[in-house]
Amino acid sequence: MLMIESSPTAATLNVPMPPPRHTESWQSEDALIEGLLAHDEESYEVLVRQYGGSMLAVAQRFCRCSDEAQDVLQEALLSAFRGIRKFRRGSRLGTWLHRITVNAALMRLRRGASRPEVQIDELQPFFDSAGRHAGPVPSLHPTSERRLLEKETRRWVRACIDRLPQTLRTVLILRDIEELDTLQVAQLLDVTTNAVKIRLHRARLALAKIFSEEQQESSSVSARSRVA
Repeated sequence: MLMIESSPTAATLNVPMPPPRHTESWQSEDALIEGLLAHDEESYEVLVRQYGGSMLAVAQRFCRCSDEAQDVLQEALLSAFRGIRKFRRGSRLGTWLHRITVNAALMRLRRGASRPEVQIDELQPFFDSAGRHAGPVPSLHPTSERRLLEKETRRWVRACIDRLPQTLRTVLILRDIEELDTLQVAQLLDVTTNAVKIRLHRARLALAKIFSEEQQESSSVSARSRVA
């Protein structure tokens, strides 16, 4: 359960929450925004109920544990409550909240940037003296991509992505999962677009290698089980 202990109105919100008392009052996004601007307590509850789940899903894509994702959600909600007057009319509230959540996740990742990262040299392709690949280069062909999107494999995919170093994992999530363009990612991370392209390329190669290794290990385990 997420507890927000403070807000611009000192309201206390709990997630999950009971149904709103006046659902008909919130038929439009404009009405909800007006309530937020007026610091109406029920409007805060409605926002958390309607958008908290999708915001938490975004946070979970960046964080390696549920507690961190919950912290990111709380920080994002507080930022939204305190910055609602910066919301530009004509924009989608959900898009604005998504951006706030991504920023909150990135800020949390930066605070933990001193944590040691795994080395991925062994996950990158090797070349011989002639400049040719020294071994097979795994790839994510369309069939594999469709398989990876299937519901039953999502946990496995997430575990593979979590093995990437933070710098590469963040770029991969922003580009391939959040579907931001290269310039947007560069601006969020305060790096050049070329740096984004290089990191994304390395991340995809490393992830393909991890997928290949996991599939080989799974096949070996299955083979040993049949023999046993």
